[in-house]
Amino acid sequence: MTTLFTSYQLGGLTLPNRVVMAPMTRVRAAAGGLATPSMATYYAQRATAGLIVSEGVQPSVIGQSNAGTPGLHTDEQVESWRPVTAAVHANGGRIFAQIMHGGRVSHPDTTGMRPVGPSAVPAVGDAFTPTGPQPLPTPRALDTAEVAEHAQSYADAAGRAVDAGFDGVELHGANGYLISQFLSSNANLRTDRYGGPVANRIRFAVEAVAATVETVGAARTGIRLSPGGTFWGIEETDTVELYTALLTELARLEVAYVHLEATVDEEALLTLRRAWPGTLVINPSVPMGPKQTGRDDADHWLALGAELVSFGRAYIANPDLVERLRGGLPIAPVDEAAYYQGGDAGYLTYPAHQYSA
Repeated sequence: MTTLFTSYQLGGLTLPNRVVMAPMTRVRAAAGGLATPSMATYYAQRATAGLIVSEGVQPSVIGQSNAGTPGLHTDEQVESWRPVTAAVHANGGRIFAQIMHGGRVSHPDTTGMRPVGPSAVPAVGDAFTPTGPQPLPTPRALDTAEVAEHAQSYADAAGRAVDAGFDGVELHGANGYLISQFLSSNANLRTDRYGGPVANRIRFAVEAVAATVETVGAARTGIRLSPGGTFWGIEETDTVELYTALLTELARLEVAYVHLEATVDEEALLTLRRAWPGTLVINPSVPMGPKQTGRDDADHWLALGAELVSFGRAYIANPDLVERLRGGLPIAPVDEAAYYQGGDAGYLTYPAHQYSA
């Protein structure tokens, strides 16, 4: 019988359990987008997860969304990540880097550059910048000839990730960032081969994944998607048709996994499960939504055919989450005020469960 604690073979990796630590922005990187010793400790503390997916890592300067996030586009950044991946591996873990291009969800105060997107349509909300929240600006629409360069940036970062010791990469195709913007029907108003009908709107995602597969191999490539999600003002028409078409193309590329967020109803998610023949990672909770994923949610989705289940916020305050889930132990609450405050408090200061005598 398959349980959350049954091992799973993901490409060349043997996962000791089916718990995935979901990617979460923690804005603790050093100047220059460098990973830090505290980040090595943070991820190593959580190495009992079947698989860790890192926070979003920008593949280029213009791809950076938030201040304080790490990158994988310079040699110095690669070098800074090596102690992180080494610490996770020393503790018996496995870690993928999430490659995240913010697209229009960025600000010149963060990057020194005007953001780019599929069309000159601003996102809804405020950017997190070094000088505090700022209204998101209108992005510059990418010329057709430029699009391939940004698709390739995911692959270039993936190559650097593997060089830095990551076991693979997850392309961030969710939550209103660049890949999601191309999938959108209101952020993407293009009339070239990247806009309009479903076959065109999925093209950027497919090209980014294909380039990554060519660079690091299909077994080291996953993608996260948020079908029907409305992050940063995103809208999508024909959600099931759109994602069925995308999953069909991803199946041809034989990527390691698809990571779906529960941003659409269960019936639609099950339709997408049937359309995807490979490994499915499901995140049963909407990011930043009112409910955290729990053991019951995980068991429910394993019974429905997901192979792996990701947990986000629960991992912030519970570095030993696998052990807590296995033993039915209390899940410690998280201090939301410490999410993005920087420093080690609310980052490295959450203890493992303390057993009383």
